[in-house]
Amino acid sequence: MNYFAHGIRFLDRPWFVAGTALPDWLSVVDRRVRLRPKGIAPFADGSRSPEAELAAGALQHFEDDHWFYKTRAFAEATGRLTDLFRNFMGTGDGFRCGFLGHITSELLLDAILIERFPDRLDAYYEVLQQLDGKRLATAVALMAGKWVDLEPWLPRFCGSQFLRDYADPSRLAFRLNQVLRRIKLDPLPTGIEGPLATARGVVEEFADGLLPRPFFELPLAQPPPVLGITEAHA
Repeated sequence: MNYFAHGIRFLDRPWFVAGTALPDWLSVVDRRVRLRPKGIAPFADGSRSPEAELAAGALQHFEDDHWFYKTRAFAEATGRLTDLFRNFMGTGDGFRCGFLGHITSELLLDAILIERFPDRLDAYYEVLQQLDGKRLATAVALMAGKWVDLEPWLPRFCGSQFLRDYADPSRLAFRLNQVLRRIKLDPLPTGIEGPLATARGVVEEFADGLLPRPFFELPLAQPPPVLGITEAHA
């Protein structure tokens, strides 16, 4: 799952929404810092303080990923996308094609949700803009045991609104190349926009299976319990 799919159900709780984005924010700002559910759980004390909400949202992120990656639809969609990219890029580029199959399915699922609920994307950015970046960074430092400079990142994330780019194949290619550059993989070849447009239809076909009830349902006034985090997350 990507940012919007993680956060769309909880827009009445700004710090919780930030928590659902937090693991992915850290992968951009400082990949050396990793949050673990066991370390976060004591902060999610139910008090509804910003720190408790941030921790609960991060736990929700891990819980979402746990069921999402186990869905049959994810296996089938990523397999189809991997084959699509391999046919375009060549069989000798297996790792990059597999990675693209995985990440593109998540980004395009966000694009589909944005198309279905455009007003919620506006609200998503609005609730994050309410947050105190310094308090965010301080809370993360407590949980992670290390300072991460998230204060300037928050306005950059809200200002760029790059989730809107996922609907356009050329803009999606640009964003995918940013990810590939971060993890030191070669950029996408010329003409990738065609396969990306085809990939959108594949993810659309599997969208309901990627977000199955009772795990994902809109609207949801209150989040499900963040209990029962498995050892696989530790």
